[in-house]
Amino acid sequence: MAGNIKDKEAFQRLNFLYQAAHCVLAQNPENVELSRFYCSTQKTIAKRLVLRQDPSVKRTVCKRCCTLLVPGVTATRDTKESV
Repeated sequence: MAGNIKDKEAFQRLNFLYQAAHCVLAQNPENVELSRFYCSTQKTIAKRLVLRQDPSVKRTVCKRCCTLLVPGVTATRDTKESV
């Protein structure tokens, strides 16, 4: 039972960091470094505690630089027209 409570608190912390990264970018799109710090901290905690994150969260964070991928702010969508 104690393991579940610890995991629950860890997931709450990961969720808080993810939401904080979104809020930082929503308030000031120039503040990419703080958002990146939150995402890298989230990734470090998940790795250290061996927790699996939801795929929807993993798809919105860059694997290389830990930048939160927000369309139009930190990410662009490359559209290719078929010939």
